[in-house]
Amino acid sequence: MKLTIYLAGDSTVSNYPPEKEPMMGWGQRLGQYFDDSVVIRNEAMGGRSSKSFIDEGRLAAIEQAIVPGDYLLIQFGHNDEKADEARHTDVFGTYEQYLRQYIGVARAKGATPVLITSTERRYFDESGKLKDTHGAYPAAMARLAAEERVPVIDLQAKSRKLLEAMGDESSKRLFVWLAQGEHPNYPKGSCDNTHFNEQGAAEMAKLVAEGIRETGLPLAERLIGVS
Repeated sequence: MKLTIYLAGDSTVSNYPPEKEPMMGWGQRLGQYFDDSVVIRNEAMGGRSSKSFIDEGRLAAIEQAIVPGDYLLIQFGHNDEKADEARHTDVFGTYEQYLRQYIGVARAKGATPVLITSTERRYFDESGKLKDTHGAYPAAMARLAAEERVPVIDLQAKSRKLLEAMGDESSKRLFVWLAQGEHPNYPKGSCDNTHFNEQGAAEMAKLVAEGIRETGLPLAERLIGVS
């Protein structure tokens, strides 16, 4: 029996058109870690926060389509941190309130919500460790997950471990780091420490898949290529 995984999130999750290649969100690569009984519906959109995604009617669109047995994976935080009124949420206040709406929609439709903390940005300090750029948002999500008894995948911690193991220079291979003239879509080059290329998207998607296995959810039975 087929089921659908819906993705709600920001630019680190979303699909990208050919003119943005090699930029890619992990949602574009998640399907490679599931058998053909799983359909990925990537509704993530760049620049959105947990608040603006809802205000634009994007959660409502998922609510209309999602059915019992489906899953809703939710990753927000990168843009909730922004100061503008359209996107900002208070870390232990409105952020949790908006996330509860995603949980409520999924459960009301007989689907399973899964919270996912934000991918780490690639900013190293002099000691070779990543700087903290997400503040308390991941902790707020973890607290909410415990209160609501929702599975949570700590993608921040997983991505941090991966990037620090690779190191400052080698980890550039996962991001849109391009020299001038290296790619026709970025003629001036790119030094992007937030958005992934194809390799980086695949690595993040694999971490999400590993997290799904660790949760023990029935969905894990449909994983392939993940130990």
